[in-house]
Amino acid sequence: MPRHIIISLSLLYVLCHVAVVKCFLVASPGFVKDQFSEYMFTQAVKMDNKVLLDNKSKFVLVHASSGFKHSLKEVLQDPAVTARLADTKASLEIKALDDFYQMLQNDPNRAFYGVKQVEKAAEHQAVEVLLISDELFRSQDIKQRKRYVKIVDTVRETAGEVRMFSSLHVSGEQLGQLSGVAAILRFPMADDEEDSDED
Repeated sequence: MPRHIIISLSLLYVLCHVAVVKCFLVASPGFVKDQFSEYMFTQAVKMDNKVLLDNKSKFVLVHASSGFKHSLKEVLQDPAVTARLADTKASLEIKALDDFYQMLQNDPNRAFYGVKQVEKAAEHQAVEVLLISDELFRSQDIKQRKRYVKIVDTVRETAGEVRMFSSLHVSGEQLGQLSGVAAILRFPMADDEEDSDED
């Protein structure tokens, strides 16, 4: 069975079991995206899959220069794609990271990154928005995982907002370069020199 058929049948199955889908991006070089979409909706008609047919307008076909991961950044920077992704998790991640960088540039005492600094800010109920990579929760070290779960719980208990970033997404990779955890603070805090060394 051709790979695109397997993928589309899997997608049909997923759509039948997903309650709310805001947008599906189908990106490829050439006409692969168009052929995939045509096949998928033909199958949906044959299978009388009303969920998929009702959600047809949520599929966005986008040109990508290649089928490799780096093309995802290019696709997500397309203004038409950005407009369609408004209010989706991906766009919220990108906005949160942009807000963090802006805060780091304009008011560095309200932008912390690294586990010790963010942990300290959470303990002082200073975290307004926590940015954290899902990769930290896959660590083999149980003690480390519990540490990150505690930070998330503390932020939520103090009415902070938690943004969980996918390490597979471009924004998640950027956050990973900042240790995988960062925070925008409600109020300025001094970044003690002794806290700057990571575990």
